[in-house]
Amino acid sequence: MIAATGVATGEAAGLATEAGCLPEEQILASVRQRNCGVAIVAPSGCPQNDALIARAVARLEQQGCEVHNYYDPACKHMRFGGTDGARRMQLHAAARDADVEVVLALRGSYGLSRILPEIDYKMCADSGKLFVGYSDFNAFSLALLAQTGAASFAGPMICDDWSGETLDAFTLQNFWECAGNTRHAICVEAADNPSVEVDGTLWGGNLTMLTHLLGSPYFPAIEGGILFLEDIAEHPFRVERMLLQLHHAGVLDKQQAIILGDFSGYRLGQFENGYNFQAMLAFIRSQLRTPVLTGLPFGHIRRRVTLPIGGYAQLRSRQGAFSLAMAGYPHLR
Repeated sequence: MIAATGVATGEAAGLATEAGCLPEEQILASVRQRNCGVAIVAPSGCPQNDALIARAVARLEQQGCEVHNYYDPACKHMRFGGTDGARRMQLHAAARDADVEVVLALRGSYGLSRILPEIDYKMCADSGKLFVGYSDFNAFSLALLAQTGAASFAGPMICDDWSGETLDAFTLQNFWECAGNTRHAICVEAADNPSVEVDGTLWGGNLTMLTHLLGSPYFPAIEGGILFLEDIAEHPFRVERMLLQLHHAGVLDKQQAIILGDFSGYRLGQFENGYNFQAMLAFIRSQLRTPVLTGLPFGHIRRRVTLPIGGYAQLRSRQGAFSLAMAGYPHLR
């Protein structure tokens, strides 16, 4: 089982595997025999440094992957990884590529909202590919689930998980373990959570993207689910406002549980008068029937777990820890 320890909402993640923190050579060796076809697509923003893409490609190849790069730096458009049409075509081409098993988003930023109406979700779902990313890519994952019921993955992206100066062994190993098995589980040490024992569809991701899609055809109508949420650089009052919007729309009370990941990168103002993330959390908990847990090691942080959006999950929360066992999602064969 993967263990995640000492992770609190809005704080840096402190994670460990059973084998401890593995060096880069070991994480590369652990997946080198997969012979996996990986496509790189840029349906959102363009990278801040195109030169680092070669480093990511080399690392994937070291991991035994055959890389199909559909991002062309010469074709980037303004802040995007291509024109709207080109970015949609990258997704479609990767989904049609018979030699590809995993489709990795280049990065997040912004852009998927512009092309959501033009994506062929049925073709993507029928392809059997593992679509992987987070942040802005979460819009595609939610739309795919809403339109077809197909699962995808909130997981690592080329920038900066493969292109960074160093690799985070935990993040990449957790991804390959999730993608390569029919079941995946994490256990998290987290204080001050309610006791919970529920199961249902695991879904969610970036709170801003989820709220953005509310009321559209790309918002999944999930009842009895386990909703996980994270965000970056959003002040607690903005997090509260988005959660209240979901609550007023009837979404949150329909869930079995809500698990909050990392909410960091914001700055409190001079006149908060005690209003901080914990005060916001206490207020939200007072408004909801659905239990709210914190400490999920996921978000815009270096070390994070991979989660199947649209998979089945069992959540067990006891004093000081919770576990999340996941199944029912596509995987590498």
